[in-house]
Amino acid sequence: MRAIWLSGGLIALALGFIGLALPIVPTVPFLLVAAFCFARSSKRLHDWLLEHQHFGPPIRAWNENGAVPRHIKGIASASILAGVAISAFLGLPTWVLITQFAIFLGVSLFLWTRPDA
Repeated sequence: MRAIWLSGGLIALALGFIGLALPIVPTVPFLLVAAFCFARSSKRLHDWLLEHQHFGPPIRAWNENGAVPRHIKGIASASILAGVAISAFLGLPTWVLITQFAIFLGVSLFLWTRPDA
């Protein structure tokens, strides 16, 4: 079972890193999943993630208060909106744009109703 949790954590961590470069892929939710999986599989990786200079603070804020730092809320909202804009620029079908925009609204509503860290 430990290997499954470790694999899940490594996959989530990789997706989080991909999210740093791609505006459509979120970073922090994948890092939260990675921390969850590492807590069940690798104390060393869990501690590394929580103590990481850039990734640790938002994970700790979420674990302690369900809070999201204001600047991360802005970055996440802007990134998702950029993804919708890129899709519109590429001329994707209307149903795709509507779906993306609905997701943008849902995620943004969730994020902006969380306490600030």
